[in-house]
Parts: sequence; structure tokens; C-alpha cells
Amino acid sequence: MTGSETLLIHLGGLGDVCISESAFLSLSRHFGKPSTAVGVKRVLEEFAAYFAGCASIDSRTWAYLFSPSLEGPRWQRIILFGKDRSGSLRQRLSLLCGELIFIDMYPDEERVPAEEYQLGQVGRYGATPVKAIFPRRPSDRIILYPEKGSTKRKWPVDRFLEVFARLKERGLNVLLLAPPGLALSVPHEEAPRDLREVAVCFSQGGVFFSNDSGMAHFAARCGLRPLTLFWDADPVVWSPRGSLVLACQKKAPTIEEVEDFITSGTEG
Repeated sequence: MTGSETLLIHLGGLGDVCISESAFLSLSRHFGKPSTAVGVKRVLEEFAAYFAGCASIDSRTWAYLFSPSLEGPRWQRIILFGKDRSGSLRQRLSLLCGELIFIDMYPDEERVPAEEYQLGQVGRYGATPVKAIFPRRPSDRIILYPEKGSTKRKWPVDRFLEVFARLKERGLNVLLLAPPGLALSVPHEEAPRDLREVAVCFSQGGVFFSNDSGMAHFAARCGLRPLTLFWDADPVVWSPRGSLVLACQKKAPTIEEVEDFITSGTEG
């Protein structure tokens, strides 16, 4: 690594990286490909077209980026995607490069799509904002993606299974995509081992129903039409590209409401 190279740091998960793809495209067209992208490696590898290489942020190699007590190489340019409300990370990174580009990942108060919010920032650095294009893959497939909630409220897994059974009874082409760590053990279940296998599954097109999730953004990127149930997050900011939204307030939707939402989404 030399002082003539560009380092990109992305501090988000799958959904955040998907949202940043248009900013990746815009910045790489203007500055050239970063020599290294550091973050969640298994996610960044799916966006390898924008970087010369990818690395895990958990590696000790990159600990110096965050600790004044450690030393490491300088860079001509560092591009940081993240939330840095105190400015302390930017202050640290500015000591390690000739130019620091900071892209705030999402708005705190402004109700604008996060992708648009990021594209609005790239112009400050001379780059022309360009949206990545995700061609739709029309198909009669319906993919259901149940998951257990951690910090966000989620429509329960057993409700997904009920909707799955009802759609199967109607003769529709429906399958369940199992997230890591959730064994469903039902017919027509897909259990991909990594994002590459998910992308292969998505390559056949269709619609994708899930809670608000990173996988919904990945589905949109792969050409599926997302049908997304929002509960805690603001759909104006976080809706996947091209998504139809079922927004919940205090009351969870019924099985019938979700079934109608999904079937109406397959008709558009």
C-alpha cells in the first residue's frame, strides 16, 4: 500500500451496502476504483466490480484506522461511508490520508430515500451522481423470506408459513428462502449458504416478500420486485428500490391482508 492509493471504508451491513451502490458507481467513475474496500467482506465481495480488492474490517491489519496508538500506511484518499456524529472518526482518518471523503449513510431527520441522500453528497466532491441500474426479472415466482427479530419488530415466522401454505393451495409458484440459522424444514425451501448462492436463486426473478431487511435490498438489486413490510423504520428513507410497501403502525397485519398484498404485488 502506498500513498497514491484510495481506501474505501464502509461501516454497514448488507442493506446499507446495497443502498450505497449508486454512490460507489458515482465515486469510482470520478476517482477510479479504490484499491481496497474494507468492511463486511462477504458483502463487499458481491460489489467487487467497484473495487480492486476487498478486506474484512475485523482483521488486525485495519485496527490502526481506529486507534491513535497504532501505526499504519497513509493513503492518498480515504472514502468513508458511515455515521460519525461526533466527527472523531473523521478526525482520526484525516491524519492518515491526503483527502478524506465522508458519505453520511442516512439522514437523521430529513425524510428522503437514503440512496438519494448519499447521491446528494457525492456532488460535493466533484463526482456526478449516477444511479445504478437494476433491470427487473419478471417471473411468476413468489419468494417469502421469514426471519426472527433482534432489535426490530418482525412479522412472525409462523405467519409466513401460514401464508406460504395458503399460496401453495392456490397453485402459485411460491418458495421459502431460509435465512442463516433458521431451519424451516418444509417443502420448497431454499437454504443458500452464502450471498452468491442467494444471487443465483434470485436470478430466476419474481417478487420477494419480507420484513424490512437487508435481503430485501439485495433482492431489488438482483432484479426482483420487493414487497416489504415496514414496522419500526421509515419506509420513505429505507424502502428498497422499486418496493411496494405495507406499512404497519400499532397493529400487525392479518394473514389475509398479507396474502392480498403479495398477490396484488404479483400483478403489477
